[in-house]
Amino acid sequence: MATCEGSEARAALERSVLNRVPPLLTDLYQFTMAYAYWRAGRHNEPAVFELFFRDNPFGGGFSLIAGLSDCLLFLQNFAFSDDDVEYLRSILPAGTDAAFFSYLKELDCSSVSVSAVPEGSVVFARVPLLEVSGPLAVVQLLETSLLCLVNYASLVCSNAARFRLAAGPRRRLMEMGLRRAQGPDGGLTASRYTYIGGVFVIISPTSVQFSLRFIVGSRLRYSYYWIAFTSHAITQIYFILCFSVCSFSVPQFESLIIVGTNSISEQSLAELNKKDNEIDVVGVGTHLVTCTRQPSLGCVYKLIEVRGRPRMKMSEDPEKSTLPGRKSVYRLLDADGHPHMDLICLSEEPAPKAGVSLNCFPLGLNKTLQTVTPAQVTSLRLDVFTCGQITFPLNSASESRERAQMSLQTLHPHHKRLQEPHDYTVALSERLHSLVSDITKGNSKGSNFLLSN
Repeated sequence: MATCEGSEARAALERSVLNRVPPLLTDLYQFTMAYAYWRAGRHNEPAVFELFFRDNPFGGGFSLIAGLSDCLLFLQNFAFSDDDVEYLRSILPAGTDAAFFSYLKELDCSSVSVSAVPEGSVVFARVPLLEVSGPLAVVQLLETSLLCLVNYASLVCSNAARFRLAAGPRRRLMEMGLRRAQGPDGGLTASRYTYIGGVFVIISPTSVQFSLRFIVGSRLRYSYYWIAFTSHAITQIYFILCFSVCSFSVPQFESLIIVGTNSISEQSLAELNKKDNEIDVVGVGTHLVTCTRQPSLGCVYKLIEVRGRPRMKMSEDPEKSTLPGRKSVYRLLDADGHPHMDLICLSEEPAPKAGVSLNCFPLGLNKTLQTVTPAQVTSLRLDVFTCGQITFPLNSASESRERAQMSLQTLHPHHKRLQEPHDYTVALSERLHSLVSDITKGNSKGSNFLLSN
């Protein structure tokens, strides 16, 4: 395995993001909302949104966050060209004020800031992954693109981590999904983020003799193959180089790598581990890159503060209600170094301290006050984008992969179980729980605390 990093790699990644995620990759709804804010004179009000998901994917106990580098490059380059604005003029209602299009021509993310959980980190449902602050109309316009960049990347990265766990420590996994991916962008995105999740990406940039024996179903066959499972484009964009493969001849069979592939799923990997076999490498494609067990992570992007006042979306389904106000998130570790709780606090609260007991309210129905004493405390989110500039080093794919493996290693085995994992606790501080209660009670009395989106 080798990687090419530095300015050349970043430039290639930036070109890829600009080509794949132009500022018009969004919903017309976002421009309708932005126009409404502009007409009401509210477009420059300071606002805060946060991005999170409501349930861990695949019935599992964890997820991995991915797509952050793409988000930061998208934000840094966000601006509408003259052609973009003219196109918007052609599709918005004829009565749209012409001054609104002049306003769009001047928009960028120079007043936007973001804090986020680093890419490759283990994350859990309801924990805010990104907090995006800036002028109300601008941060509204970012919603669809940010969700698009985080949703699939995190889902396929998490899927890869589960495949890696199912394969066991001995066997290597090869990503072979380009032929089955949802289009070329889906294939390239899957290649980067399955690599971060723990699967090797296979490419063929050089001619290296390699000995392979293919097992197809229960039938063994020998053939001459030029193996190019994933497009050369992945090396040009993401600089991931794992190993190269080409044709072989019969005398080379004395040194064999045995590769098995046949519509491999997480379940069939687990079954493979129960049987005696000599398979060294398993090729995974369709079930990995298309995430057949769950097609979407379901990330959402919700308003939590306007003009310094907390905002909360209420729903008859408690799981769809949001948590108001700007927040800090801390991971509490036990004496063995395993994460045992993520604590969500209001941003102005002091950070919890190791060895000091605290009261909290776990999320979920009928969860009551608990007292915990963490052995260690880490802050989960970092400032990554400040006033239009990237302020946290962009990780290479190999760096994000290393973070993912380290993060997974610290997780207790009962949270990593592929079947019936233990629930991981996400809890609210006393002050945040009290704010939620106050807003909920105020809403029943007609308070204007609420502004759902």
